Amino acid sequence: MSAALRYRGRFAPSPTGPLHAGSLVAALGSWLDARAHGGDWLVRIEDVDGPRCAPGADAEILRQLAALGLAPDEPPQWQSHRGARYGQALARLQAQGDVYPCGCSRRDIALALAAQQRPHTRHAEWVYPGTCRDGLHGTPARVAWRLRCGEPGQPVVVHWQDRRLGPQRQDVTAEVGDFVLQRADGLWAYQLAVVVDDAEQGITHVVRGEDLADNTARQIHLQRRLGLPTPRHLHLPLVRDARGEKLSKQHGAPALDTSQPPEVLNPALQVLGLAPIDAPTLPEWQARAVKAWRDGWQDGRFSRPEQETT
Repeated sequence: MSAALRYRGRFAPSPTGPLHAGSLVAALGSWLDARAHGGDWLVRIEDVDGPRCAPGADAEILRQLAALGLAPDEPPQWQSHRGARYGQALARLQAQGDVYPCGCSRRDIALALAAQQRPHTRHAEWVYPGTCRDGLHGTPARVAWRLRCGEPGQPVVVHWQDRRLGPQRQDVTAEVGDFVLQRADGLWAYQLAVVVDDAEQGITHVVRGEDLADNTARQIHLQRRLGLPTPRHLHLPLVRDARGEKLSKQHGAPALDTSQPPEVLNPALQVLGLAPIDAPTLPEWQARAVKAWRDGWQDGRFSRPEQETT
């Protein structure tokens, strides 16, 4: 990052429910990293998938953050208000020939993969088989728009450096395939929305849970096609339940009780690799936590050595 470029980070929750112990780790980690760098910390409500959002969850998330002393430096932004900007980005990709309409249903994709002896396995990516690449298959009533990821003999292979996980590599062509930017129901896909929003908000550092690390390569590919900068990335440890599954609202994670902030924040701090802090006030707790975070990165406790990537 250029010395003249001010650090700008963000926390971007989906309002499918209130904050829980898992999402707090991402909120706290991104806030600590911004404060340790003397930068800005923003909050973006990622409500682009409206049918999955719970009424009032966005307001509750903002209330919980405020109760824990995690205040954004600018007014929050809602993705649901930004459809026109996503449409402009899609139009640019259409003009460049980087996207194409697709009429395939999930069942169509499953059948095509099975015919190629590539059955889908649980938790694995649905690798699009390219059915509509050279023209729509059938006469669908509605179409999605997919981003081209490579050509024959020219796969899209993305290398990137994670500040915690170290050097990363993904063959997007083989492991993901052409992915959706706008769904057939008209809703914008997460990948397009997050890339456009990060660029327009000037985000320099993305700090989020490591379950999202797999999205990074396709977002970098999309940034390159749109001529947008790529932020630095840090993917944080996850909170897991007794079965080893990521703690999430869909698995019944309880909402945070924010009435005693240090009691809620200290477990999240421990997941991030720092010791609990005993402080008389919340501002003092925050000051000590920011110092501990800064010291941890400076002495190399959290990071892996930088390596050249291409």
